[in-house]
Amino acid sequence: MLAHPAHWIAQGFGSGLSPIMPGTAGTLFAWLSYAVLSARWPHIFTAANWLAIIVAGFVVGIWACHRTGRALNSPDDGSMVWDEIIAFWLVLVLVTPASLKVQFAAFVVFRFFDMVKPPPIAWFDRRFKGGFGVMWDDIVAAFYTLLVFAFWRAYS
Repeated sequence: MLAHPAHWIAQGFGSGLSPIMPGTAGTLFAWLSYAVLSARWPHIFTAANWLAIIVAGFVVGIWACHRTGRALNSPDDGSMVWDEIIAFWLVLVLVTPASLKVQFAAFVVFRFFDMVKPPPIAWFDRRFKGGFGVMWDDIVAAFYTLLVFAFWRAYS
């Protein structure tokens, strides 16, 4: 992980090196970092700034995941969790303010879509390779999660 800064980013600052469910560990890291940064520096980590961080993080993630995938000889290695981090930050910024219970529900729904990969997520996963492919399928999982929450809020 420390051989190149791209690996450090792609592997979620070490959270992707979890021997058990690295994608879930990366998503938990996203949730924790979002909560801590937003609580500690609310004047800096505003919704608008989070969106800018997410866009920049997506672009950086394309590079970092492509480079790390090549170095590991595994284009979508399980240890690369930057895609989960960026996608779950997007979910959180768009569902908050929300209770811890609602945030946990967002976590569960996002992990479901990320793991099961219903259409068209699986299609994107197969079709797009390299860093963009790694990053994009999780953005689609985030979209599905946000769609579930939009329906839930509309009909509850």
